[in-house]
Amino acid sequence: MANSLASKNVGLLRLVEERSLTKKIEEEKKHKREKQVPYLHKDCISNILVRLPLDSLQRSRFVCKPWYNIIKNPKFIDAHLHRSESVLIFLSPFPNESLYPFSVASVPKELPNTVSVELNLLQPKPIPIFNHTTINAPRFSVQFLEFKNDKSKIGEYSLSCSGNIRATCNGLILLDNKLKNGGLVVMNPVTRKLIALPLGTLSRPHDESYGFALIDSTGEYKVVHLFRDELRYVSCEILSLRTKAWREVNGPSFGFFNRFVDGPISAIGGLHWIPQVDRSEYIVSIEVDKEKFHQIPLPRSSRTHDRIVDMGGVLCLVVHEDVNHIDIWILKGFYGEVWTKYHSITVGSIIDMVPLFSLRIKGDIIFKRDEDGSFYVYDFQHQEMRKVEMVEGCIPKSSATYLPHVNSLVSWMEVNLDMCD
Repeated sequence: MANSLASKNVGLLRLVEERSLTKKIEEEKKHKREKQVPYLHKDCISNILVRLPLDSLQRSRFVCKPWYNIIKNPKFIDAHLHRSESVLIFLSPFPNESLYPFSVASVPKELPNTVSVELNLLQPKPIPIFNHTTINAPRFSVQFLEFKNDKSKIGEYSLSCSGNIRATCNGLILLDNKLKNGGLVVMNPVTRKLIALPLGTLSRPHDESYGFALIDSTGEYKVVHLFRDELRYVSCEILSLRTKAWREVNGPSFGFFNRFVDGPISAIGGLHWIPQVDRSEYIVSIEVDKEKFHQIPLPRSSRTHDRIVDMGGVLCLVVHEDVNHIDIWILKGFYGEVWTKYHSITVGSIIDMVPLFSLRIKGDIIFKRDEDGSFYVYDFQHQEMRKVEMVEGCIPKSSATYLPHVNSLVSWMEVNLDMCD
C-alpha cells in the first residue's frame, strides 16, 4: 500500500512539472510574439483612432481591451466630436405607416434590424399580455444627410420613432415621448442610449418651441421650453439634465414673439430665435448659463428666406439683399459686440435659397431651394455656389424638417475629464 501511495505521489509530481513546463513554453512564445510586433504608445494609437469615421470607430472598440478603454474615454470622445463634420438629421415616414397604429407589444416584422425608441423605453418594464400599449401615431425612420465634395448621401441609424425631433446638441437629440403625452426623450442615435425626461407644461405644437444647449464652463446640458400660455404671454421653463426637473424662469418680454417659426440656433453661449416669418427687425436670445433673455437688433430686416445659423462658433445672419445677392453678417458675443458684414455672395444665388447650416470642419454653407428641395453648397474658398448631387438614397421629401447634427459618441452623463487618463 505504501508503494502504491508513493507511485501516486510521483505521478502527481510529474503532472505538475509537465504543466509548469507547458506554461513556461507558452509564456516564452507569447513574449517572442510581442517582441516581433512593434510597440505603439497609447497616445499614438489614440491619434490614429480619433481620425477614423464613426462606423469604423464603433467596430474598433472590439479589437482589444486597450482600444476599448481609449475609445470610451470622455477626452477621446470630445476630441473625436471636434473632428466630426456636421450632417442634417431628419425623419422619413415608412410607406403606409399612418394607416396602422403601432403596438409596442411586438417588434414590427417588416423591420427586423430597426430599433424602436418606444420599445427601448419599455424594455425595463413588463409589457402586459392582454393590455397592449398602442401608439396611434405614424412611425418614422431616423436618418441623416451628409455632404462631401459637392455630393450627398443618406445615412441610416436603423432607428425608428413616433415622435418629432425637437432639437439637437453635440450628437444628442431631443425627441417627443409618445408613451407619455408631453414628455421628452434625450437620445444619442449612434450609441442608442436614451433617457426619458419628466412631463413639462403641455402646449399646442404651434404654440411652443424647444431648445437644447450645453454650458461649456460646467458641462451641463439644459433644455429650454418656450410656450404661449392662456393669456397669450410667452412663458419659459428650463430643465437641467443634472436635476431632471423643470423650473419656471422669467420669459421674454410681452410682444417679442409674433409666432414660433423655426427652432432656435445654438451659438455664442445662447439660443436664438427669429420671432416672426417676415420683416423681423431683431432676434430673441437667451443666455443659457445665466437664463437671461435679450432682444438683439438685426443689421438688416430679415425676410422669408433669411435665417440665422451657427458658423464656426459665432452667430451668423444670412440675408437676401436682392434676387442674386446674399450678405452674411456675424455676431461674436452678447456684450460689447456688434454685427459685422463677413461676406457677400454675388454669383449663383437664387431668391428662394434657404440657408440650413454651416459645415463644422470646412465652413461652407448648405442651402436648400424651396422650389424643388434641391441642395446647394457655397464654397467660401473658391467663392462658388454649386448644386449638390445625391449619390446614395432618394432626395427626402421637400416637407422634411432638417436639423443640424453631428454623429458622435457623446453622452449626457457627467464625467470629470480631469480624472480620466
